Amino acid sequence: MYLVKRNPRYNYSHPSVVDSFFNDFHKNAPTNWQEDSTVWSPHVDVKESTDAYEVMADLPGLEKKDIKISLKENVLTLQGERTEEEKKEEENSCFSERAYGSFSRAFRLPEQVDEKNIHAEYANGVLKVTLQKSEDVKPREIEIN
Repeated sequence: MYLVKRNPRYNYSHPSVVDSFFNDFHKNAPTNWQEDSTVWSPHVDVKESTDAYEVMADLPGLEKKDIKISLKENVLTLQGERTEEEKKEEENSCFSERAYGSFSRAFRLPEQVDEKNIHAEYANGVLKVTLQKSEDVKPREIEIN
């Protein structure tokens, strides 16, 4: 299913609705895909257990120094940049799908986390951030007297 922005000033009974959609799409497309940060965005998994949240991001080709992690007002933000390899003068690119540039992904956590108990590790192109929930929000068992 495709979502199309509705323009109330446009007569939708006109047969060129599809043409209008594609014209708007190309008009708003960035001119330089390499400089547009929305082109390259890492794939992320977010898991929740009773004690913690776990965020795993695929960041192939990055080094630890290229990645920044921050937590502010219960929003976890992952940022970084993947730079393009230097091209040699005698090389010609036949085909290229890899995207380069900076990225930023932010996730609002539904419950408070223990800011002093956050662990991040990076290995084999995968970033894993574990955020322990604060003791206030963890389920606890209440004894019946």
